[in-house]
Amino acid sequence: MDSDSVVGCLLGLAVADALGLPREGLSRRRGQRLFPKLDRHQFVCRRGVFSDDTEHACLTAQALLTSGGDSATFQHHLARRLRWWFLCLPAGIGRATLRACIRLWLGFGPKRSGVRSAGNGPAMRAPVLGVCLGSDLPQLGEFLRGSTRLTHTDPKAEYGAFAVAWAAYRSSAGRGGPPPEARGFVEELRRILKGDRHSAALFERLDPVVLSLETGQTTEAFADSLGLDQGVSGYIYHTVPVAIHAWLRHPDDYREAVQAAIRCGGDTDTVAAVTGALVGARVGKAGIPAEWIRDVIDWPRSARWVEGLARRVAEGKWRQGRQPAYPLAVWALPLRNALFFLWVLKHVFRRLLPPY
Repeated sequence: MDSDSVVGCLLGLAVADALGLPREGLSRRRGQRLFPKLDRHQFVCRRGVFSDDTEHACLTAQALLTSGGDSATFQHHLARRLRWWFLCLPAGIGRATLRACIRLWLGFGPKRSGVRSAGNGPAMRAPVLGVCLGSDLPQLGEFLRGSTRLTHTDPKAEYGAFAVAWAAYRSSAGRGGPPPEARGFVEELRRILKGDRHSAALFERLDPVVLSLETGQTTEAFADSLGLDQGVSGYIYHTVPVAIHAWLRHPDDYREAVQAAIRCGGDTDTVAAVTGALVGARVGKAGIPAEWIRDVIDWPRSARWVEGLARRVAEGKWRQGRQPAYPLAVWALPLRNALFFLWVLKHVFRRLLPPY
């Protein structure tokens, strides 16, 4: 487990999430008209803040720290963190995650709290698991299963999350060497997942990634070929192929990969976050534009805090025994979320105005 890979993955996810947030839910055309500049943050006065994508990734990293390397303990601690995260009233929570958090508060255990959904929630939590656990496939599978089924029980959510986790691992494992080759990556993933009906549906969307990249197609054109010309939806089998395409097309260029993901429109913060995590796992913090990191103004989960959490996870001491969670000013989260919600409302009203 390489420290630069873990930092690049978690920080890369967070920075891309903040960059993609202003265009979330907008069609490709409207997003370009309202937010034409993709070389800087645009959420709060040319500054960026994180959405639930970063929060879920950080909750996962914290649960790893306190897990002692045990998947059941990890799932239990992640469930507890999700309960308290929900109580801080985060904005933009997905419906499946919302229902799962309510079930957790109603007394359902983490093995019974999930709901039937193939949304993007598990994809947010998968990259850091892939980078940290990808060298041990059985362990990675156990942790991913616990993370996914906590909120989403549709098998497609689990397979989509595994594809993201494995991509993050392969990206990090290839540091210093040639980037992953698209056809080889997909075939490797196919051998691991062994081709049942749920993974077959995933490969119906990943096989076109290979053909698209071999013909030099852009990520936006690839999204069009999937029928996502109005934007990438929150369905995990839409998000994962587009993010993997952007990663494999620009494996060493964080800026180009994230911008390509955002230009596709739709669920831009999540698609950008997953893409940023995959490329970041290979290029490390040094490959992420310094101004994009500097211009994030979120707190108490600041860019510096995210990096500190990643470095603590990368130490790997949690494998031998439980570590304390990385310190966070939890008392500030309700106030932060209230301010974030007010700024979201400002964006909602702005979208009612031209240009259309």
